Amino acid sequence: MTALTLTGCGFATGEESASGGESGSGDCAEVTLRLATIRTDDDPTTIAAQSFADAVDEATDGQVTVQVFPNSQLGDANDLFAGMASGQDVDMFYEGISLYPTLEGASDFAVVSVPFMWDSYEQFKAVLETDRYQELLDQAAEATGVRVVATAGDAEPRALSANRPIRTADEMAGLKLRIADAPMPQAFATALGAEPTVVPFSDLYLALRQGVVDGQENGAITMVNQSLFEVQPYFMPTNYIRDVRSWYVSDQVWGGLCADQQDAIVEEANAAGDVATEEVATQLEEAMTALEGSIEVVEPDVESFRTALEGTFEQFDGELWQEGLLEETRQLAEENR
Repeated sequence: MTALTLTGCGFATGEESASGGESGSGDCAEVTLRLATIRTDDDPTTIAAQSFADAVDEATDGQVTVQVFPNSQLGDANDLFAGMASGQDVDMFYEGISLYPTLEGASDFAVVSVPFMWDSYEQFKAVLETDRYQELLDQAAEATGVRVVATAGDAEPRALSANRPIRTADEMAGLKLRIADAPMPQAFATALGAEPTVVPFSDLYLALRQGVVDGQENGAITMVNQSLFEVQPYFMPTNYIRDVRSWYVSDQVWGGLCADQQDAIVEEANAAGDVATEEVATQLEEAMTALEGSIEVVEPDVESFRTALEGTFEQFDGELWQEGLLEETRQLAEENR
């Protein structure tokens, strides 16, 4: 545990935590937590992380200090998860819930990245806050040693850009599509007749310019920030995969905090999620304006994609996630629409 214990204070202990997990068993002592992001300083995720750090300091009268390390300073996502699981090097990580299933013991959360599952951030967040998903979060924390204490903060949805306009699902055939190294984008591309190709993000611009791939599936903010509009003449806002930023904490560290400290962290994490959501909305609007002024934005027939993908993701039921969870999640999504 990297937290530095110094002196006790008058916080109450033994109360049930607002996080829904076990109440803190530690004393209310001064503590320093290291919070990592893999995003740049001006990314909504990092902006929210710094807002969280400032708010926690104020809410606890300086008893809990949060140091923010952006830009993968403490390692990539795998490094950060490993550090939290072992209780070393890093205490907290702010990133999408879509990364949780990369940890053994949290594979159920792969289901939330099924294409076209979510209509909005609000719907997705509401499902994550249901009793069923809180149960899954608790189970994953016990299995992985990494606990999600709050799910709050929008992220730009995944879209599509290409060297030709893609208006319907049929026009995906033969498209050499750069995808993330994850099963859902792979299945999405394959089912639509595209040719999925994994290219490191750092090599994406060059791969597009040289024609190694014809298109990619990041969103508008990434298109602008990475100057991909220079090598992609068409952008299609399919919004086919959404994410919710989540506050990951080492379970060892979490159990060492007192209940009042846990409650303060959860409350300020949710408030900082609102900061991220507002910043994403601002940056997304600015990015779309920039794209509309430089390349052609094509409105895709999303229903044609939904129809073409029917039955595609049932193959993962009982494999990537527990059997029946896909239909259960779809029902929860419908109830929270």
